[in-house]
Amino acid sequence: MSPRTEKEPTIVRDGDFTFEVRDDWLKPPEGWDLKQIVGIAIDSRDRVFLFSRSDHPLTVFDRDGRFLDSWGDGEFTRPHGIFIAPDDSVFCTDDFGHCVKKFTPSGELLMTLGTPGSPSDTGVENCDYRTMKRPAGPFNLPTNVAMSPEGDIFVSDGYGNACIHRFSSDGVFIESWGAPGSKPGEFQIPHAVRYGSDGHLYVSDRENLRIQRFTPEGHFVDEWSDLARPCEVVMDGDGHFYVVELGFHIGGVRKIHPDKVDETGGRLSVLDVSGRVLARFGGGERPELPGDFFGPHDIAMDSHGDLYIGEIRPGAAAFGDVLTDEVRKNLGAPILQKFIRVRS
Repeated sequence: MSPRTEKEPTIVRDGDFTFEVRDDWLKPPEGWDLKQIVGIAIDSRDRVFLFSRSDHPLTVFDRDGRFLDSWGDGEFTRPHGIFIAPDDSVFCTDDFGHCVKKFTPSGELLMTLGTPGSPSDTGVENCDYRTMKRPAGPFNLPTNVAMSPEGDIFVSDGYGNACIHRFSSDGVFIESWGAPGSKPGEFQIPHAVRYGSDGHLYVSDRENLRIQRFTPEGHFVDEWSDLARPCEVVMDGDGHFYVVELGFHIGGVRKIHPDKVDETGGRLSVLDVSGRVLARFGGGERPELPGDFFGPHDIAMDSHGDLYIGEIRPGAAAFGDVLTDEVRKNLGAPILQKFIRVRS
């Protein structure tokens, strides 16, 4: 992937929210293709850590998209989620590896949660959450990590399980909660977990089309619906929540949810603290254009309030044989966009 020529940003607006969109922000080394950016996290210096399914799984960039560092080659079976703790340690979730690894910012391995390559027994078949028989302990295809101010570690688990697992700061297992299903406290792909400033855990319950809110002990508080397969949520200091939704089709692939072919593709939604929608961007109809999306998978926010949204695109087994002409037309869609909030 060659660096793009700098161009004028695109402005997108909805309601009270206006963003300057930079789809040419990412400037990797010449010839590098990060393919699918499945995870994004920001450290205390506003460096942007990208977790990708590529030959360079962990890459680091500055706020202007300039390449700084790369590590993790050969370390992961399949990257999924990334989280950076207040001390700048980096947690990487390896879903097909059934583990979570903690590193220094430069890539030195500090701790491993779970036994790499050894999934827990949930009865799931072929990574299909619909075949799951039971919840189990850590891990079966885990997805992401969060941390409380006290240092407790929470792992969403995930594609082959239906639980949130809690560990102490030094990796000692404390408890699990959750089960397969659609009732409060149950999950169908808990795709991400986020610890909010209000002391609640926000779980992106993707295939139940909702975000569930819990206490750190796993007690259900409430849920937000009117979402299209939410993947991750971040929050700003003004009580706004930014949700990336994978949508019901990915860049024109209509086989993802064949009963929802007329509904939205990937988008960014802005919610208030009650879950009310304040603004929406994208929808997946023109994923090659700035401000729209092919398959948004993760979102992060830096100290300036800028948003970084990473995407998946054809090339993974999940797309199977559905590379239609419509999809091929949009293969050049960016895999990362930066949304800069414009305030009046």
